[in-house]
Amino acid sequence: MSPFESALFDRAAKILDAFQIEIPSWGFANTGTRFGKFLQPAAASTLEEKFADAAEVNRLTGATPTLALHVLWDLPNGGSDVPQLKRLEERFGIRAGSINPNLFQDQEYKFGSLCNPDAKVRRQALDHLLDSIEIAKLTGSRDVSLWMPDGSNYPGSQSMRKRIVWLEEALRAAHDHLATDQRLLIEYKPFEPAFYHTDIADWGMASHLARAAGPQARVLVDTGHHYSAQNIEQIVAWLLHTGLLGGFHFNDRRYADDDLTLGSIDPYQIFRIFHELLSTHSNGLPPAGVAFMIDQSHNLKGKIEASVQTVVTAQELWLKAALVDREQLAHTQQTCDIVAAEELFRGAFWTDVRSLAAAWREAHGLPADPLAALREGGYVERIAQERGSRQSAVSSYA
Repeated sequence: MSPFESALFDRAAKILDAFQIEIPSWGFANTGTRFGKFLQPAAASTLEEKFADAAEVNRLTGATPTLALHVLWDLPNGGSDVPQLKRLEERFGIRAGSINPNLFQDQEYKFGSLCNPDAKVRRQALDHLLDSIEIAKLTGSRDVSLWMPDGSNYPGSQSMRKRIVWLEEALRAAHDHLATDQRLLIEYKPFEPAFYHTDIADWGMASHLARAAGPQARVLVDTGHHYSAQNIEQIVAWLLHTGLLGGFHFNDRRYADDDLTLGSIDPYQIFRIFHELLSTHSNGLPPAGVAFMIDQSHNLKGKIEASVQTVVTAQELWLKAALVDREQLAHTQQTCDIVAAEELFRGAFWTDVRSLAAAWREAHGLPADPLAALREGGYVERIAQERGSRQSAVSSYA
């Protein structure tokens, strides 16, 4: 290895050492669309199985030490399920990550949860959110990640102004229950299941609500929750500038919220987002206080394979973005040398970093090719045989 190659590897190793991304429990379960659910024999149906799958992904990639949890799907008995969770953490070496309330599944939420015209339903939704915050305290989770589908389908059917007030009140109440080291992450989505108006439809609305809730509230960016032509990296730049960026749910989409594996449609967009996240740093380290999380639901791909694909892609794109020569880029930007700036930028994206990532894995005792190792190791075949007979069709999303 030449001195240049050695220096490049040392830099890449430091960058990848600091890169971690949270995987979701629901990514290992049988999930579906509005039309139905396709079962996979290897899908996880218990919290133990989800922890086992998360541990396998972390064993292969070395980058996923935490597992995001959905309250109703993973902790249906609330705080009384936490002792079991702690035992699973100890057994599998995976920690509980963000806690995700469920404000979209109960029949009472037909016309909304925190924005429902019925005060009793709004109280039910707020109580669930407060319970989720208490669960997060018990699990030691910093982030409570809030997504809600509230909205309306027809003009005139709901008062948008009243719903803003109800939402502000609920989020302030939730913020008041946070521990000093906890955060409330507010997610937005332009449409679905509400198709006329969605109560938290974009980053501006989420930013306002975060400010209204209190200083421990931040905005959560789901890369799938945007219109096709939207400039997500500009949104990221603004949220960084205003200090309101709390984290990401990473996935890819052709249309919106398709929940596809990261980089499968537009890896250049993820690279551009990562570049903005690194724009104020020259050391390749993630900005403090910004959580990297995955939110994907795989109906056709193998769930563990898809998770490994996404994590490996995230590592490679992060490394590409971190290797941008920012000093030279700043010079070309300042002198308005458009072509040189773009070519420098694109050059980093087209750099093949797979050998660097593979060398980093081998240096850490990880398989150089995690996906090949998964396929050769027989884990998926074994769990498919063990779990397949227990799979059954259920009506819930996950």
